Amino acid sequence: MQTGMLHLHNLLRWFIVLFALLTLIKGISGMSGNKAFTKADKRWSLFLMICADIQLVLGLYLYYAKGWLDVLSNGAAMANKYNRFFSVEHLAGMLIGIILIHLGYASAKNVKLPDAMRYKRMFWYTLIAVIVIVATVPWPFREEVARPLFPGM
Repeated sequence: MQTGMLHLHNLLRWFIVLFALLTLIKGISGMSGNKAFTKADKRWSLFLMICADIQLVLGLYLYYAKGWLDVLSNGAAMANKYNRFFSVEHLAGMLIGIILIHLGYASAKNVKLPDAMRYKRMFWYTLIAVIVIVATVPWPFREEVARPLFPGM
């Protein structure tokens, strides 16, 4: 079951990439013109937030099922790069990214803000979240912690 959950966790990251790009495009297009902020404009941010929350639940399941909490609690987390990455860095980076995604969506749905400010905040929170998330994903080019782009395929 852990293998299936890991594959689902890896597959879901592509939905997050897609919705993050769409959210960023909506933010750029809204900041560049005097457009009114509509429900359709915040929809991509909502989909991004939902996917990120599902990804968080899957990731927390994998974190506990694979024993990373034990690695962290017994002091072996900092012993090598692999343990440190998955028990500390990956978790911390993803939590920060998800918090930023939530802040971006919250500012997108805040009707008290002017439309231009809603676009701007949605864009910047999402952009910073994407940077943090991309920095803490185990991409195939990261030697110590590499994972394939499409595992199981």
